Amino acid sequence: MILSLNLNPLQCNCISFITRRFLSSVVPTHSPSDHIKTLVSMGLYHQTLQFFTQLHFSAHHFNSIPFVLPSVIKACSFTHFHAFGTQLHCLAFITGSYTDPIVSNSIISMYAKFFDIESARQVFDTMPHRDTITWNSMINAYLQNGLLVEALQMLKDFYFLGFLPKPELLASMVSMCGREMDLGWRIGRQIHGLVVVDGRIRIQHSVFLSTAFVDFYFRCGDSLMARSVFDEMEVKNEVSWTAVISGCANNQDYDVALACYREMQVEGVSPNRVTLIALLAACARPGFVKYGKEIHGYAFRRGFDSCHSFSPALIYLYCECGQSLHLAERIFEGSSLRDVVLWSSIIGSYARRGESDKALKLFNKMRTEETEPNYVTLLAVISACTNLSSFKHGGVIHGYILKFGIGFSIFVCNALINMYAKCGSLDDSRKIFLEMPSRDSVTWNSMISAYGLHGYGEQALQHFYEMKERGVKLDAVTFLAVLSACNHAGLVTEGQQLFEQVNADCEIPITIEHYACLIDLHGRSGKLEDALEILRTMPMKPSARIWSSLVSSCKLHGRLDIAESLSSQLIRSEPNNAASYTLLSMIHAEKGRWLDIEQVRETMKLQRLRKCYGFSRIEAGH
Repeated sequence: MILSLNLNPLQCNCISFITRRFLSSVVPTHSPSDHIKTLVSMGLYHQTLQFFTQLHFSAHHFNSIPFVLPSVIKACSFTHFHAFGTQLHCLAFITGSYTDPIVSNSIISMYAKFFDIESARQVFDTMPHRDTITWNSMINAYLQNGLLVEALQMLKDFYFLGFLPKPELLASMVSMCGREMDLGWRIGRQIHGLVVVDGRIRIQHSVFLSTAFVDFYFRCGDSLMARSVFDEMEVKNEVSWTAVISGCANNQDYDVALACYREMQVEGVSPNRVTLIALLAACARPGFVKYGKEIHGYAFRRGFDSCHSFSPALIYLYCECGQSLHLAERIFEGSSLRDVVLWSSIIGSYARRGESDKALKLFNKMRTEETEPNYVTLLAVISACTNLSSFKHGGVIHGYILKFGIGFSIFVCNALINMYAKCGSLDDSRKIFLEMPSRDSVTWNSMISAYGLHGYGEQALQHFYEMKERGVKLDAVTFLAVLSACNHAGLVTEGQQLFEQVNADCEIPITIEHYACLIDLHGRSGKLEDALEILRTMPMKPSARIWSSLVSSCKLHGRLDIAESLSSQLIRSEPNNAASYTLLSMIHAEKGRWLDIEQVRETMKLQRLRKCYGFSRIEAGH
């Protein structure tokens, strides 16, 4: 059997030179197996394969080959030389080494890294003897290839044979369950139940497994269960604390995240870089920038700020806080290495702040510096074009994506649908929707919103029912989009029937936004009594938007008496909103009550309120 690496001559010469130099100067007295193990431990995988190829042709050392096969197979798995790995598998058969579970386990792990799960399973099925490592290797192979159901089935078989899975294996499964919605969340809870009922695996004794469950429950949105698992842990290291702090920050429990950080310091556990990045996200809100600066100072003293992944978190912090934008710019300009993550962070921050022109200028600068954008960058740039309602700039970005074939993911397509709709081009939104090979719920929601924005309520309803027939999961955003479409198109009967249908199904939680849209639908059509009845019977406190909608509808249809009585509720709900006072002033003007208008203006002056002016933007050539 001939082993070949299929390398070009230059690679072979370089590897041979390095190997000879290493073997002659570092470990000249060791056996071949020691040489190979040393090479593997140093991460010199290509050199390992080259040396093993030379060993294979040496008759003197042929008998030592079976003993070094596991190390060579491990090196091959890291180099991703599938053909060479297959030859090693054949060599194991020739030498009879395949009967050794250590060799076969190594082959299973190698095929898993090659994403060749069929070959890995074939090795597993043909093994005469399987130990716990064999089962663990096969289960990990399924997990590495994203096959959660198959991994679970093999875990069941493993468990019913009387084997006890290691905490590390269960932690890997739980981590993958956290990344898989619905099915993964159910499986993760089942694994937790198994651990508790079995009793042989003490979850509180395993930091690795406990931390995996903490992260899992935070991903499921069950903060109480995550905190319960965390509180029962007997030993908590910086990874455990980081998991609970990151989970709280990701679920927007920012105050709890900061409280956990203080508790972590009291316990004498030092935060790592990941902990500080999660804390910066918790500080990225008004009034908390001083805590973010303190964390920045701590990171500077510990040398964490020099880490490249820390700079985007700092930029996000200072951009979101508003008044510290100059600090974000200073960090960006002072960065020695500006990769796509850093560019995406600064561009996205400007886009979120509404400074879309600045975001587009930075994107052009990014291209001149020859940094390739990813889909995160493109989403930020598309968002900037949407904020500007610029069909011209949006079309240029779309053309850039088509030309270079980058980032054309479902997320980018959804953003383009929304962008074209808000730029006035419904046809382009529809074209992208029809050309998409796969669509998620966001895609359908975006298209329904696009139809509603342009007044095509019937088409929005048609898409809603088609979405339902295809089994796409409906959510609160879907319901709000189609209800808004009915509102824009004046489809009162259809909107009311839809609301009653969704309310009866109890599958989608009805929020204050849905009630506000329904009340506005009835109010705009002149059915003020129906709107007031919905207001009276709704199971939640009316929002300022609802009061404003009702007052505007009453003014529109000449019911100034009702409008005036409701305006007091509007001002009470938002006492610092100048628009509410302006609306009341217009009602007084309709009734000719000029003294009351003057009184409203005096009140606004005393409270230093000023009505913001509206602006219109027209793009020439479109």
